[in-house]
Amino acid sequence: MTTQPNLRQATDKEQATEACQSLHVNQFTDGVLDPAQPMLGPVSDGGEIVATTAPGCWGPMLTPCLRGGHEVTIPVAVAGAEIGDAIAIRIKEIKVTSLATASGTDAMIDGRFDGDPFVAGRCPQCGTLNPKTRIDGIGQTAVHCKNCNAEAAPFKISNGYTIAFDEQRGVGVTLDQEAAENIARDANHYAAMPENSVQNSVLALAPHDLVGMLARLRPFLGQLGTTPAIALPDSHNAGDFGQFLIGAPHEMAITEEQLVHRTDGHMDIDAVRAGAILICPVKVPGGGIYLGDMHALQGDGEIAGHTCDVAGITTLQVNVLKGLNIDGPLLFPVPDDLPYLAKPFSSDERTRALAIAQSHGVKEIEQTAPISVIGTGRDLNAATDNGLERAATLLDMSVLEVRNRATINGAIEIGRHPGVVQVTFLAPLECLERRGLLELAQEQYTI
Repeated sequence: MTTQPNLRQATDKEQATEACQSLHVNQFTDGVLDPAQPMLGPVSDGGEIVATTAPGCWGPMLTPCLRGGHEVTIPVAVAGAEIGDAIAIRIKEIKVTSLATASGTDAMIDGRFDGDPFVAGRCPQCGTLNPKTRIDGIGQTAVHCKNCNAEAAPFKISNGYTIAFDEQRGVGVTLDQEAAENIARDANHYAAMPENSVQNSVLALAPHDLVGMLARLRPFLGQLGTTPAIALPDSHNAGDFGQFLIGAPHEMAITEEQLVHRTDGHMDIDAVRAGAILICPVKVPGGGIYLGDMHALQGDGEIAGHTCDVAGITTLQVNVLKGLNIDGPLLFPVPDDLPYLAKPFSSDERTRALAIAQSHGVKEIEQTAPISVIGTGRDLNAATDNGLERAATLLDMSVLEVRNRATINGAIEIGRHPGVVQVTFLAPLECLERRGLLELAQEQYTI
């Protein structure tokens, strides 16, 4: 007799008290990741999380009642996850549900925020902090304060586009003004906005500076991680965006020393896609897995600051790794996403290399597997230093050795400008085995 999985729908009125095998999440935070707030779940060690996510970036940026720049899912606890552990997250599937989206470069609007437009939007007329808003019409002036009806969006799009997708969500084309405005009039439908989302759809702005541009889709999650040890705005749970909180003039201000409590869940790394394995630190009991900011596509660096944010459905499988005690995320990318020099060696390459070694009196060559260590910081230099230091600590080697390995057998890849990188290289299997990571590496790669 087959046992059916214990599928539980998390609601506002009910949260799971016993670990369940599968949990469906369709609720969102107000933009703040707060370890003092209750989590959903717990989901069992080895269980699945199926999440319906809302678009990130632009929609929340136009919705000042959201205090974090995104609208991520309420965190889910994982049974048995304790501070100092880690959680391995296998990304089983990412499905785009939006029919279209809009994006572009941003410009902040003076007088509509206190220090940080992502966190502390303020109505310029009635002075309400983080006001509730509504959409009235279409275009850049469509977002209005519900209290006094003044225009209240803290941002405008300085150069943007509306892009529609094919039925298979494989390609997209940017639209002209007439088509963008037709979509804007039914923005929530085209965005496939989840029912519990409160954001104003960016599609209502109908940007159309780029027309007829073709793009390939390859979705990934810009936000996937665990809950930080202190309350942080979701988009600022990283070493680069977190800098804006240091000494800020609003209630989410922190000190520089408090940035150590981040978990770097906001990475915008395009390799965090279906088939990858992400390993996240546990800094609060239960871990608190959250996700969102799904991107339909992105070039490395997200150099425009924003990209094609979409709604979607993601399936994750989670496993607790006891006592790994990492500071930030690790990633085992899908093989196609590895830099050329970091791809596992073929048997023919190893045979040829062994012949060279033995001809020079070296009896053995080391066995290796790829790993990406995520680094974040104020800028790309600081992020690289952070990633190198994390890699050295993880594998018990010097930073100098990591530098050599990443140069010979890897790469430093930009996740997000200004300060998220992947330090990717081939690591000795014995080092991975000591840290309990060898089985994951063997699962992901042919080694």
